[in-house]
Amino acid sequence: MQKIGLNQTLAQTTKLSPTQIQVIRMLELPSIELSKRINEELQENPALEEGHEESAAQEHADEFNEFDDNYMPDDGYDEGRQRDPLQNEDFNYEQYISDDETPSYMLRQQYSPADEDQREVPIIGGSSLLEELKSQIYLTNMTKPQRHIAKWVLGNIDDDGYLRRTTEQLVDDLMFQEQLSVPDEEMEEIVRQIKEFDPPGIASANLQECLLTQLRRKAQTDAVMLAKTILNEHFETFSKHHFDKIIQRIGCTEEAFQAAVQEIVHLNQKPANAFTGSVYETQRETIIPDFTIEERDDELFVVLNTGDIPELHVSREYSDMLAEYSKTPKNAETRQAAQFIKQKLDSARWFIDAIQQRNETLMKTMTAILKAQYDFFMDGEDTSLKPMVLQDIADRTGYDVSTISRVSNSKYVATRFGIYPLKYFFSEAMTNSDGDEISTREIKKILQECIDAEDKRNPLTDEQLMAVLGENGYPIARRTVAKYRDMLHIPVARLRKKV
Repeated sequence: MQKIGLNQTLAQTTKLSPTQIQVIRMLELPSIELSKRINEELQENPALEEGHEESAAQEHADEFNEFDDNYMPDDGYDEGRQRDPLQNEDFNYEQYISDDETPSYMLRQQYSPADEDQREVPIIGGSSLLEELKSQIYLTNMTKPQRHIAKWVLGNIDDDGYLRRTTEQLVDDLMFQEQLSVPDEEMEEIVRQIKEFDPPGIASANLQECLLTQLRRKAQTDAVMLAKTILNEHFETFSKHHFDKIIQRIGCTEEAFQAAVQEIVHLNQKPANAFTGSVYETQRETIIPDFTIEERDDELFVVLNTGDIPELHVSREYSDMLAEYSKTPKNAETRQAAQFIKQKLDSARWFIDAIQQRNETLMKTMTAILKAQYDFFMDGEDTSLKPMVLQDIADRTGYDVSTISRVSNSKYVATRFGIYPLKYFFSEAMTNSDGDEISTREIKKILQECIDAEDKRNPLTDEQLMAVLGENGYPIARRTVAKYRDMLHIPVARLRKKV
């Protein structure tokens, strides 16, 4: 029989400091996200201010530990040790991180470009498809209750412009969400009218219906009529590119079939693409490179881009307030006020130190990537990329692999040849016929070139691509060819065939 009781055990655990938690969070965020977070924290923490100023917060803070000796946690930070917040692999830091935790910061540092000229991809503003569709409701003869239902139905259209819900599902959802009972026939009529809206093909249930809707609105030429027959009667065969079978079954000439196919391929497969915004008026984000590779005196250097993000400093006013409290008699009210001020000052210091650690980590990691892929940054040729995995950069920097992963995720670097995500520079190694290690990216590029140059009437199969790569000194298996082709989002030969 098991005895129930209390036992005392000694266990060693690891706890992240506030600064380390902030660094972990900031490593994941690109510069543009940090610029948003800094504005939030400037409003939340009055002890943090913009601009450059010598702060007396640190010297004052030590004077007031007596207000609450147990308040300030030991952040375990030592200037002499490795500044890698993820160095201890035994610690599950994910449990400490959530979207609503303390925001992060970035300071303007010596890494900023001299001319402050940041390369940006312009923001692509989007008009709302949902609003455009709603405006067309008032051009119909729907009653006021039906217009309300129609607006609700429009909210079920996905980002591609399709309404993939059946009438029964829409009726059931409307009852559950809006407590409105609508007959199936009335719902069908509302959906039918919505499908007449612009852009053509909107609210279609599937691709076949979408394409046929667009064809019905075109001038009914012989090519359009034949295209409608192909989609109506041979859609599945057409989608599999079995063109010869369709020509034989229909009994048309190859020239007529080609004209019909041209009508089909020029149709819009995603009606919502007529608008730059999605149904929910989403907007693409600006891409601001986190790094810039600059050349000076025939040497390449890494520049950490901080854009217009200002310097941050600890508020002198708050540190002076804390100093005043040290001169007043200690009571519950003054102790509580001092603890509040000290908390804000400590938070500001932790954030600023976290920013410095983040910038050091980013710079050290990107510099290691530059050295590893120096030839590519010089000539911009994919064939110059060397095999490189996260562990290679971790070995060069002394950081943990998870730290390198966080740095390379969602980060971009501007070069003379364009803007690249950091993930672009990581690839596995393969050995060519000469015994040299090459990047798999080089093989993918050659594979893409082979497919681009193939005869589309008789595209290369995976076996033929394998033979071509083998002749060029890249002996790889057919399944590897298929794997790389899938990674390049290239369909099989049969689906690449054109008439």
